[in-house]
Amino acid sequence: MNQALLSIGRSLAVALPVVLVLSGTLAVTRVPWVAAPSEAQMLTASAEQKQQAPQDVLKDRLVTTLRQQDPSTALTGLQEAVTREPSLAPHCAEIARALGEAAVEKYGSAQRAQQHARPVCDTAYASGVAAAN
Repeated sequence: MNQALLSIGRSLAVALPVVLVLSGTLAVTRVPWVAAPSEAQMLTASAEQKQQAPQDVLKDRLVTTLRQQDPSTALTGLQEAVTREPSLAPHCAEIARALGEAAVEKYGSAQRAQQHARPVCDTAYASGVAAAN
């Protein structure tokens, strides 16, 4: 009886490592190690490489503020950003115009949007309101 168990043990000691190595090798060969990147992965990578300009980030943030709160808050944010970062000043009118257009979109009327007008970047906000009307 002991001889039979000993014989089975030896057989398993030899066969088990062979089975484990072969199964592991087969599993590894089925993995696509050199998979071509999908189109979605390529688009994501190019978007991450291409960062937005500071004025575009500011405009997006302020339009979101306008939609969630009101144009007055967004215009105050624009004035503070330009004061804090003077390099944004050349883009102030463009951003204020976009805020004017977004205000008309939000309220559905130029009259209601114009109530929030401020002298930020001269009359750019008002021209944006007029352009959207």
